[in-house]
Amino acid sequence: MRPAHIALAALVAAVWGVNFVVIEIGLDHFPPLLFSALRFLVAALPAVFLVGRPKVAWKWIVAVGLALGVAKFGLLFTGMDLGAPAGLSSLVLQVQAVFTALFAFAALGERPGRRAVLGMAVALAGIGVAAADEGASGPVTGFVLVIAAAACWGVSNVLTRKAAPPDPLNWMVWVSTVPVLPLLALSLLLEGPERDLAALRALDWTGAGVIVYVAWVTTVFGFGAWGWLLRRHPASSVAPFSLLVPVFGMSSAALFLGESVTPLRWAAAALLVGGVALTSLAPRRPRPAEGATDRKSLAGQAPVPVSSTGPTGEERPA
Repeated sequence: MRPAHIALAALVAAVWGVNFVVIEIGLDHFPPLLFSALRFLVAALPAVFLVGRPKVAWKWIVAVGLALGVAKFGLLFTGMDLGAPAGLSSLVLQVQAVFTALFAFAALGERPGRRAVLGMAVALAGIGVAAADEGASGPVTGFVLVIAAAACWGVSNVLTRKAAPPDPLNWMVWVSTVPVLPLLALSLLLEGPERDLAALRALDWTGAGVIVYVAWVTTVFGFGAWGWLLRRHPASSVAPFSLLVPVFGMSSAALFLGESVTPLRWAAAALLVGGVALTSLAPRRPRPAEGATDRKSLAGQAPVPVSSTGPTGEERPA
């Protein structure tokens, strides 16, 4: 990769890491489900009129929109609203790589190799250390909801692999149209119309800036730049930069929000990042149907990277 492309990949990771701090600020202005609905509304409009018609079946767009937009982001925002720290959330959410590998094995028959299994064990040990640290210093409910969000992210990753969208930006914009109404309905039901109206009436420049950041900067710019890099470089060259997301997330949370990073949290970060690296970058064993394919017919063909959803809902190589 050229130095400029390396810098761009690092910038995207920084944008996605800082996003957790921005979410924390946004939760001071909006109820979590309403905030998530506004995020997808602004991400979809006006981009949906510029990217062209959907290029995959609507069943996949709706399925991923519900799993990623409603379940994953609804749980993440609610978990952070209940007290899960921004830096810790940016770290714990990366366990989605373990859930993705497990769900891919169950649904797609993709058997993880020994290195991937070792990575899962290491990452889960990191979750255990993080849970011990959070249980001693903060609310456990928010922590559990962030883990549930990571599991929903894993589901959306497997669905995305099945959908195999040819145009990542077109895909993400259309997926963003799905969660808006369900999230608004859930917000009205669970958070109440009075709280939602009060948040909208009190909208100021900070609140508007937060929505623009989480919608356009992390989604449109981050997703577009990541897809641009994937079209020009092997997935194995781009994927490792996603491991920088919790580094930027924890650092920015400590810098801007004053979150402390305990020795246990550093240990959890080392285990989680190391485990996710082993899980995500380990070579995938072929499915039985793939193993039965005539090897001669595959000679000379370049491998095609399979995409899954990235650290903040954007796509990245699995």
